[in-house]
Amino acid sequence: MSKSLALLSAAALGCLAATTTLAPANAAEKSEMSSQKTVSEMSSQKTVMVGGSPMYPSKNIIQNAVNSKDHTTLVAAVKQAGLVDTLEGKGPFTVFAPTNEAFKKLPAGTVDNLLKPENKAELKKILTYHVVAGKYEESELTDGKKLKTVEGEDLTVKRSGGKVMIVDAKGGTADVTIPNVNQSNGVIQVINTVLMP
Repeated sequence: MSKSLALLSAAALGCLAATTTLAPANAAEKSEMSSQKTVSEMSSQKTVMVGGSPMYPSKNIIQNAVNSKDHTTLVAAVKQAGLVDTLEGKGPFTVFAPTNEAFKKLPAGTVDNLLKPENKAELKKILTYHVVAGKYEESELTDGKKLKTVEGEDLTVKRSGGKVMIVDAKGGTADVTIPNVNQSNGVIQVINTVLMP
């Protein structure tokens, strides 16, 4: 009888030990799940790589753009045009951001000419033609949609074969190459051609 009592209490202790080991595993599992949730919440903010650098959704348009190796010409132009304060402002803005390669497509000497102090007004006009008040995600850029730019003229959205294109006043077309680069004060849509008012 005492033998079976000893066996019973050993079995009970074994069950208790198993339960105790399970509890911390569950706690660790819950902690891991909650940390995965935090990571997934953060990733839903979509930190996108542009020009070899992360574009953090917690930073504004200028704070991110200055780190993109693909946008050094645009950043220099924004500084020259005196638009830094505007693009660091509350917004929200949608910026169609041409890459350095986009600026290279312009006729030779165009960029150097635009960056001259005497051409500041023209440079500002071109740059503000790339900015729309409001935050437009790629999914909101529907075919035929007209977007009123800060410069005053419209851009037109064209969708074809899964691509999103922006058509300027002169009929020029730019492809959106990196969509939905979220910023604290809006969104950048990277484009491969400079838009002309």
